[in-house]
Amino acid sequence: MKIRDKKLFEEEKRKYDNKETPSRKTPEKFSTVSSEPIKELYTPKDIEHLEYMKDLGFPGEYPYTRGVQTDMYRGRTWTMRQFAGFGTAEESNQRYKYLLQGGGTGLSVAFDMPTIMGYDSDHPRSLGEVGRCGVAIDSLEDMVVLFDGIPLDKVSTSMTINGPAVILWALYIAVGERQGISSEKLRGTIQNDILKEYHAQKSFIFPPVQSMRIITDIMEFAADHVPKWNTISISGYHIREAGSTAVQELAFTLADGFAYVEAGIAAGMDVDKFAPRLSFFFNSHNDFFEEIAKYRAARRIWARRMKEKYGAKNPRSWLLRFHTQTAGCSLTAQQPENNIIRTAYQALAAVLGGTQSLHTNSMDEVLALPTEKAVTIALRTQQIIANETGVANTIDPLAGSYFVESLTDTMERRAEEYFRKIDDSGGMLAAIDNGFIRREIESSAYRYQRQLEKKEKIVVGVNEYRTNDEPDLEILKVDSELERKQAARVKKLREERDNGAVRKALKELNDAARGNDNIVPRVLNAVKALCTEGEIIGELKKVFGEYREPAI
Repeated sequence: MKIRDKKLFEEEKRKYDNKETPSRKTPEKFSTVSSEPIKELYTPKDIEHLEYMKDLGFPGEYPYTRGVQTDMYRGRTWTMRQFAGFGTAEESNQRYKYLLQGGGTGLSVAFDMPTIMGYDSDHPRSLGEVGRCGVAIDSLEDMVVLFDGIPLDKVSTSMTINGPAVILWALYIAVGERQGISSEKLRGTIQNDILKEYHAQKSFIFPPVQSMRIITDIMEFAADHVPKWNTISISGYHIREAGSTAVQELAFTLADGFAYVEAGIAAGMDVDKFAPRLSFFFNSHNDFFEEIAKYRAARRIWARRMKEKYGAKNPRSWLLRFHTQTAGCSLTAQQPENNIIRTAYQALAAVLGGTQSLHTNSMDEVLALPTEKAVTIALRTQQIIANETGVANTIDPLAGSYFVESLTDTMERRAEEYFRKIDDSGGMLAAIDNGFIRREIESSAYRYQRQLEKKEKIVVGVNEYRTNDEPDLEILKVDSELERKQAARVKKLREERDNGAVRKALKELNDAARGNDNIVPRVLNAVKALCTEGEIIGELKKVFGEYREPAI
């Protein structure tokens, strides 16, 4: 940004800097949640290098710093999703209908831990976990019930699943077929971001190389048969929840994305065939401006890499489209009503950062799965932002802010430093194997915890402004009887189905996995034959093996 009279500016700035004010006398250090230092004042000098067309441009135009759509929310409000799922498919189906009737515009499916890890509900390792942190899905019959009465051509569905993502996606496609809906009409996202599992969430099943094989098969199949589906939701959310800084979330998420692009190209696909259906999933934490800058930097970095390094020609391949979820790790069991305020500001940051879809956490999620009342408040938070605050009236209203643009540049520069370190490690798979990513995240988590203990960072109700009151909230309780019922259901399925067809489907899957054929059609045949998720995963383990995390 140009300063017309630089001499006058420098003179006035010196006067300002020499003023004796309380803020200049204190030794206190000001920084973001991620410990990025913050200057007292930002001026045109901080962004004098900025070239509007090169670094910002217009909304919907390269490099997309200002947003991926030309009209943003003036054209269509972001998709309002609420992450939901618990107990059996019947119970979760009722919650989905409740959310849709309440104004939700998309579904976001939470699966229980056995489903996430690829075990059937009657497996010994599933004991005590069935339906606890999400819905239990063992077979096509469960998936049919989960979406009963919900036309899949009318909603967009996001499924938070990684290791067994190909199976849950096949189940969804098969449900669509039962509803008479072709796969070409299905819209939604599977998270399917296995790389972040190795350094953040830890719900991996197969080794990295074999997992990447599955992902490239999914990308290829989707491009030909499910063109409206986002095949990977490249997720920074869990990286942040594991304790990373905002810069690490930005850098490691995009580095994972670059690895998927390189894997697709290495598998022989044209980058423009699969890249338009890659999407992203970011966290929105407490530091309002840091989060906004993170999203803006992410769009610019991705666009430049896709165009300049990977040679993508289709502008849709340059777009970084993303879903946001407010920060679960920022919620507190102490004074849980405070979480409503935290979530509102985090949601506002996501909107001002240009998100395409948004999930707002419920105030009670740190204590249990959310109640209907808490979920409704979380949804109303989004609706109030959209309809009452006026922030969606104009596009990227913070563009040109000395502080926001400077912080955006800082985020980009720091992310590029991490990209160089990852490249020096031999790439993302090597950085996972040698523990570089894990060490960086764990060090940041430790540093932040020490800041809380020393009260260098304040969390209201936790290390300051505390009370002795116990939370007085209604808590959702999952009936333990459902585990027995779900285990009985899957056993009954095995007894009544055509087990000859099951054996045939599993053998064909095994053969495809051992060879070079795309495994997705074989998985689809297997779920239609009523193979269970655990049986399909078990067959793939025979070929791919299991991943064991090395000690650091």
